[in-house]
Amino acid sequence: MTCTHLAEAVDISPQTTEGCQSCLAQGTKDWVHLRLCLTCGRVGCCDSSPWRHATAHYHETSHPTMRSFEPGERWRWCYVDEELGL
Repeated sequence: MTCTHLAEAVDISPQTTEGCQSCLAQGTKDWVHLRLCLTCGRVGCCDSSPWRHATAHYHETSHPTMRSFEPGERWRWCYVDEELGL
């Protein structure tokens, strides 16, 4: 299966480079890895982080794709099709 969400996703500028926006708003910095929403540029923490803000952002907005926001990583993920892309 080929995911059209990943095929149509383009890189977008992050809303911040400081870290997970929701963690920062909560006053915490205990994220493990960061993810970038490819629809709006929101930066959230991964599912290995205590708060899982990137996935929570998907559930709140239905924005389908994100990419790793870690240095040197460019892989992408589609929440809708549960498919990994490069």
